Amino acid sequence: MSAWFGKDLLQGKAALVTGGGTGICRGIAHALASAGCDVAIASRSLEHLEPTVADLRAAGVRSLAVAADVREPAAVDAVVARTAEALGRIDILVNGAAGNFVCPAERLSPNGFGAVVDIDLKGTFNVSRAALPHLKARGGIVLNISATLQLLGTAGQVHAAAAKAGVDALTRTLAVEWGPYGIRVNGLAPGPVDGTEGVRRLTTPASRQRINELCPLGRLATIDEVASAAVFLCSDASAFITGTTLVIDGGLWLRSARALGPE
Repeated sequence: MSAWFGKDLLQGKAALVTGGGTGICRGIAHALASAGCDVAIASRSLEHLEPTVADLRAAGVRSLAVAADVREPAAVDAVVARTAEALGRIDILVNGAAGNFVCPAERLSPNGFGAVVDIDLKGTFNVSRAALPHLKARGGIVLNISATLQLLGTAGQVHAAAAKAGVDALTRTLAVEWGPYGIRVNGLAPGPVDGTEGVRRLTTPASRQRINELCPLGRLATIDEVASAAVFLCSDASAFITGTTLVIDGGLWLRSARALGPE
């Protein structure tokens, strides 16, 4: 990736990235590594993690993959413990594990609604809580991956929008509670990001064209652009920023919710 940051920006730091095997969080894992950070990535399936870890190790980065479901507190505790043992510390936590699908509210089952809330919102809390003792040790960073769905009232996304609204609230509250420990807690809210599974599954060629037309910058974001913003929020370049969720969508959310809805 083309990076504005140097290789020593996060030198000596260690990060845990949930959902780090694919998509945006894979890009964030690579970007943190490029800035000098050791990186552990976690997901429910090792199959999704191993190619990313192989790439990181090939680039000379100390890295490991740990399989766990963020909905299960005991499994999360084990991931955090293994990461701290392998890397010696945890300075940065990126909560990126998420689930989503398109479904109008009137057809959405309670289980379907709950599954997304459990992964996105409860999972973010579970991992943050488990990592807290390590983050308190030296002062650390929590970066919660949010979205713009909850800003827009996006049709077919009531479950994900509710979960991400909760994530945004969690970000603000933890920033207040954990600030005295020297921990900064921020969020990153990407809009549609080109080349991701979310865009492939949740949009159509017609809706992507509408996004390009409505976006003030005229296009979708790239994974590298989101990952670069993540490095900024995880570095001392943002040392006095906490409790903020940074929207990265080229101004699209300011224009219309209709661009992101299903056909």
